[in-house]
Amino acid sequence: MRSVGATLIWAALAAAIGIPIFAASASPLLAWRDAVYIAAGFAGIVALALVLIQPLLMAGYLPGVSRYRGRRAHHWVGGALVATVVVHVAGLWITSPPDMVDALLFVSPTPFSPWGVLAMWAIFAVALLAVFRRRLKLEPRKWRIAHMVLAVVIVVGSVVHAVLIEGTMETISKTALCVLVVVAAVKVMADLRVWRK
Repeated sequence: MRSVGATLIWAALAAAIGIPIFAASASPLLAWRDAVYIAAGFAGIVALALVLIQPLLMAGYLPGVSRYRGRRAHHWVGGALVATVVVHVAGLWITSPPDMVDALLFVSPTPFSPWGVLAMWAIFAVALLAVFRRRLKLEPRKWRIAHMVLAVVIVVGSVVHAVLIEGTMETISKTALCVLVVVAAVKVMADLRVWRK
């Protein structure tokens, strides 16, 4: 029974991530886009999927992955998240520099842009804190609170950014993925009691 449950959990996670990617790959909007723009868009989808995986690894919710291995993987997946965001932003910069400048300066007319930029800076901030944590001599509680505050910004920014974009992602699968990202983040924060001493 335990192995069946584990299989179902992994299958559900694969479906939550794979279906939106597959649906986006079948979008007719891709016919009018060049390769760089398409790569940037799919990097954004992968980044959203990694935002779902991160709390699951941190809390040890994935079957067959111990808490220790989960936290080690959490670091590597965090690095992958930074990389996908860089690819996403760089690709969009190459295809349309003026739009990216407006987005980074928070003057873009598109409502989804500022949320994506906020999530991006929060992701970079978490990565920098993780790298320089020892040099900054952050106490465990301060590090945990800073990490979680930035994680909230990442989750909210990423989800709102994705929901507001009317692009290649199919609406139902995108919404389901966003809901799972929020639910996973809230559950982990509640279970780990990150705000308590």
